[in-house]
Amino acid sequence: MLHGLRPIARFLIRRRFVVRVVGAEQVPAKGPVIFASNHVGLVDGPLLATYSPRPVHALTKVEMFEGRLGGFLRGAGQIPLNRFAADPSAMKTCLAVLRAGRAAGVFPEGTRGPGDFRRFHAGAAYLGLVSGAPIVPVSMLGTRPPGAGSNALPSRRSSVDIVYGEPLRFEQTPWPRTREQVTRSSLLLREHMIAQLDDALALTGRQLPGPLPVGQQNIDDDPPTGVVEQGA
Repeated sequence: MLHGLRPIARFLIRRRFVVRVVGAEQVPAKGPVIFASNHVGLVDGPLLATYSPRPVHALTKVEMFEGRLGGFLRGAGQIPLNRFAADPSAMKTCLAVLRAGRAAGVFPEGTRGPGDFRRFHAGAAYLGLVSGAPIVPVSMLGTRPPGAGSNALPSRRSSVDIVYGEPLRFEQTPWPRTREQVTRSSLLLREHMIAQLDDALALTGRQLPGPLPVGQQNIDDDPPTGVVEQGA
């Protein structure tokens, strides 16, 4: 079902947005791969799942799996994630995806925000350490109007850029992996993704949308599962 839904989703998205994909050649054509994307807008997840060169099984907050949407997301191969506690089930599912030679998707920022990696969780680096799979940075640009709220959509017929950057690969690290190893790898990945985001902004001539409006800026409530700017 993962393959079959993508053409339909692209048709529906094209009725509202112009989507430009840049750097798709950076994505390995086969074998396990981890897509790690910034997160600025409501449509980032659907765009990652729909327009990636390879079908993606993306970690998606468990709240999205309620009602009919949950059945659709599960049918589309997306993976429910509890963002506010350790979620071994989600990690095991992602690792099974990678062991099968498929693509997993992660939003290291955890939730929508300015998209500049001020917050950065450890899941993507952990998956890279365990699997040895290349991590492809993804820059979502134009998916939220400047200064708009977290649920805002780009204006009709506006353009959205999805830019794939240079992959980063960690040497596969056997168990036991220490917290220090995961933290160090997370910081290296964060630096790499910031550099790739800067390149994407320069390439497209775009800017990030800036912080969320007052009242939606919840970084202080972020669960302590990674690093943020102060700890980098």
